[in-house]
Amino acid sequence: MNAPKTLLVTGGSRGIGAAIVRMAAARGWLVAFSYVANREAADSLSRELEETGAKALAVQADVGSEADVMRLFETVDAHFGSLDGLVNNAGVVDQKARIDEMSGERLERMFRINVIGSILCAREAVKRMSSRHGGRGGAIVNLSSAAARLGSSGEYVDYAASKGAIDTFTVGLAREVATEGVRVNAVRPGMIDTEIHASGGQPDRIERMRALIPMKREGRADEIAAAVLWLLSDEASYTTGALLDVSGGR
Repeated sequence: MNAPKTLLVTGGSRGIGAAIVRMAAARGWLVAFSYVANREAADSLSRELEETGAKALAVQADVGSEADVMRLFETVDAHFGSLDGLVNNAGVVDQKARIDEMSGERLERMFRINVIGSILCAREAVKRMSSRHGGRGGAIVNLSSAAARLGSSGEYVDYAASKGAIDTFTVGLAREVATEGVRVNAVRPGMIDTEIHASGGQPDRIERMRALIPMKREGRADEIAAAVLWLLSDEASYTTGALLDVSGGR
């Protein structure tokens, strides 16, 4: 019997992240996940998983802080001893705005968390998983967005641009570590029913945009999680550098 593998999901206490954590735990992964401030949601998810017999570790960490990223990975090292998968899910969106209304502070926060945070986490994962560093291989899945293709004009082009950067980073890193046992892919969700729309000041966004989706419905967090878990699995052993759209055809 193979030893269970360890997965780290950033921003894993709610929404798509929590769906990934639940599905991974149900499929036998040892799961660690980070959260920024909502301790109640993180504790609730941990209790839920423990009641099913799964092993989970919640760690408070802001991926926009290099010190927090280092502490996050060191905590996972100490608790599980190894790392086999990383899901770069943590990210932010901001209020709907045109580019001529955006502050430098907003832009700095957007790219520090969505781009630099993901790159820092990938760096630490590669150090642990790459055969070049004595690792046994593994997989990284980055959460991008259909916004990277669509541009989100008049809403948040800064968010779309940050996800475009994630797409480019995914392809580049995949090629960089392709011979080192590490696969790197991205999932690009479309309109998904999570709290992120409300956090961006548009709780009715799905209702307004539904008609633009060819399937005429929003996606569910578990539908994104299923795509992520496939990319993490051995079934995707020849898949790297892929940008997988899960967007209902949009």
